[in-house]
Amino acid sequence: MQWLFRAVKIMDPGNEWHGQTVDIRVANGLVAEIGPDLKLGEEKEIRLPQASVSTGWVDLEAIGGDPGFEHREDITSLTKAAAAGGFTKVGLRPEAHPVIHDKSGVSYLLQQARFAPVELLPIGAVSKDLAGKEITEMLDMRAAGAVAFSDGSHSIQHAGLLLRALLYVKTFDGLIMNQPQEATIAGKGQLHEGMVSTMLGMLGIPSLAEELMIDRDLRLLEYTDSRLHVSHVSTAVGVEKIRAAKAQGLRVTASVAALNLLLTVKDVENFNSDCKVLPPLREEQDRQALLQGLKDGTIDCISSNHTPLELEAKQLEFAYADFGAATISTAFSAARHGVGDFLTEEELISKFTSGPRRIFQLDPSSITVGSRAQLTFYQYNTLREVTLQDIHSKSKNSPLIGQTLTGKPLGILNGDQFVTS
Repeated sequence: MQWLFRAVKIMDPGNEWHGQTVDIRVANGLVAEIGPDLKLGEEKEIRLPQASVSTGWVDLEAIGGDPGFEHREDITSLTKAAAAGGFTKVGLRPEAHPVIHDKSGVSYLLQQARFAPVELLPIGAVSKDLAGKEITEMLDMRAAGAVAFSDGSHSIQHAGLLLRALLYVKTFDGLIMNQPQEATIAGKGQLHEGMVSTMLGMLGIPSLAEELMIDRDLRLLEYTDSRLHVSHVSTAVGVEKIRAAKAQGLRVTASVAALNLLLTVKDVENFNSDCKVLPPLREEQDRQALLQGLKDGTIDCISSNHTPLELEAKQLEFAYADFGAATISTAFSAARHGVGDFLTEEELISKFTSGPRRIFQLDPSSITVGSRAQLTFYQYNTLREVTLQDIHSKSKNSPLIGQTLTGKPLGILNGDQFVTS
């Protein structure tokens, strides 16, 4: 298939066309020509209003439903929702049934997604069945195509297990990812501990639960000299600890969930169970610290933290609802609205492009003639009202329905597949 994209602004730092509005010709899955007023040949002409284009966005961490929870999400619906969100690659957490904890599970995911417009990047489990007891065969999973290793939302509680995992992956320069929450401190908390949890009369999750585990993980990283990614940091103190570790020279990276850039614990005051997420929505001062962390490079990328759940798991009293929100289709808009003008367009887009690519050690990508066409088209300043139809996941557990947000993905081109949002 051949395409000619008219009048798109290229957002690709280091590129000779960066910041310029030009036409892009794509043929046989490759960028064939870039320039103003290109002559139309046999290609299909595409005009996207007020469009910018960057290299394809990468979502660092999302939960799918296949295998075992296909009623929540399957590979087809996940890749459709990811494409609508502007992503050309998605890191897929191992939380499935059975858990993705061996090479056959990794191979299954890659086989299921081989024709999808969005490339899946399987993340293998650190412990068998996510039980936090027995380490997995990570080298085998790496050979099968796993890009990193994590127990997902099941924070690794056992320090010895994490120590062995960091040493294991060091042999092949692999990556361990951990979402920090000390279970004995978090207890049965339902939301961030503070004035709102007290007012609502509900058990809270202290910031300390995150900060203690970040402390522990960084000490283990220093001891092993391995690679660690802190998934979805959410507290001001957590950001500062990661900043100090980077200054020390530790090989640590960090991400933030898009919702934590937009919403705070105040959004939970009406008991909206769609706002019940992990990590929990924190205070405004934490949100501001997250923005500063993005600005100065402490936080490397923004993740959707996509967690699709059926109605029966969310439309319950707040205390009984499961944690999670379906966010992959709206992650960019949530982040764009949340950062406002604090980040430039170039800075924000890098948190969806070069940032996650460096974490997963993917090949650099650029919009140059001869390169593979992995492109994301978007409007940066357009206002959009999020509707139910904008949640392209099978599950509709989104706290953003009805909200007006800034920025909108328009579509992706991945090789010879063009999908509009």
